Amino acid sequence: MTLSPQGLCVLRFGQIIGNSGALLCTWRHFPATMTALESIDIIRDSGMRSGLRLLLLSTLVVLVSACASNKQEEVLPEKTYYENAREAMTSGNFNEAEQNLDALETYYPFGRYAEQAQLDLIYARYQNLDLEGSRAAADRFLRLNPQSDHADYALYMRGLASYNLDIGLAARYFPIDVAARDPGEQLQSFRDFSELLNRYPDSQYVADARQRMIAVRNRMAELELYAARYYVKRQAYVAANNRARYIIENYPTATVTEEALIILAETFRFLELRKGSQDAIAMLRTNFPESDAFNADGEFEVDLLKGENRSLTNVVTFGLMGDE
Repeated sequence: MTLSPQGLCVLRFGQIIGNSGALLCTWRHFPATMTALESIDIIRDSGMRSGLRLLLLSTLVVLVSACASNKQEEVLPEKTYYENAREAMTSGNFNEAEQNLDALETYYPFGRYAEQAQLDLIYARYQNLDLEGSRAAADRFLRLNPQSDHADYALYMRGLASYNLDIGLAARYFPIDVAARDPGEQLQSFRDFSELLNRYPDSQYVADARQRMIAVRNRMAELELYAARYYVKRQAYVAANNRARYIIENYPTATVTEEALIILAETFRFLELRKGSQDAIAMLRTNFPESDAFNADGEFEVDLLKGENRSLTNVVTFGLMGDE
């Protein structure tokens, strides 16, 4: 069987005219002497090539469309980012301020506003309650600008972020006893504030840092007192005595010193350490003459260690021995 001289019309794919994407349909004429099998093979090959080209073009169209839909972010001038950030902070929109400051650092890391942007980012993150991010930004600033005139501010903000990080969001809105919590970042904030006082004694942030250091000391003392109360409740008087003595030795000006002295005097007396009890009472009378631990006649009168009448051996061994 042979094909007619008129040939076959084969749709050929792949020829694109300019940018119009029009396809050419050309007529291919086959010799009259060509067998039907040879003609079919030619048609089959042409069809496979056309299908492959159509698949490639479809893929290209999809990719071009996707790229066209994802417009590139416009990079603004450095000054524009900075002014937008300052305006946002002035209006209290610290989220927008942080976005502009991040963009400024990304596109202009060594620009004229770079150092100020790093400082503003510390504050913006702090106001957004991103305390870890604020501390990280302060660390970065101190690392990149160790001789900056604003290093005292970065050091202060790093300590302030750590100071509030330990409290957390829960303690801001719910009545949680901070003394019952692990101090966590308190020691780090104390070290930051202490470094600020040592390196920049004339800084405007020294006064506030000093007050916060006092607050940190009080928190640490409260934590020890919390443990002492727990041991008294459990009638572990030796451990309670150790905790109370630690407060007196390390935090003598803390707000809980009075109660620590009372626990110290009572536990010494229970442990039959008369000299220690008398010294604690004398210290209590000197520093807190109006303490409720003294009765109308000025005598120490506290019934703090209530509970079972346990022997000294039973107390020292945590109930393992004695009073059987």
